[in-house]
Amino acid sequence: MPRYLSIVRVDESTAPAEGPSPELMQRMGELIEEITKAGVMLDTAGLTPQSQGKRVHWEGGKLSVTDGPFTESKEVVGGYALMQCKDMDEAVEWTQRFLKTHEEYWTVTCEVREIAEG
Repeated sequence: MPRYLSIVRVDESTAPAEGPSPELMQRMGELIEEITKAGVMLDTAGLTPQSQGKRVHWEGGKLSVTDGPFTESKEVVGGYALMQCKDMDEAVEWTQRFLKTHEEYWTVTCEVREIAEG
């Protein structure tokens, strides 16, 4: 069965400074429990803020390392989910359910990609 990576992108300008609400975390936890019991979820996690990250860039034969935050980024990767689904439609369906756990003031986008095997 194919595996899919859902990359969660968060617009930090709409995310609350204090992080997700307890209600959001409860809804997300319930969905994660359901998707895990369904045998779909292989791994999931949120990421620390971009201010705690680094970017490693390769260009013209040279490496550079930049400390966060990255001012040119409005939308940042906030987490991921690794799922095993029968097809892309099922992966998108679970991803849509994840997005709906968020309050209306959040701006969150998930990019769903099939993992290339072999």
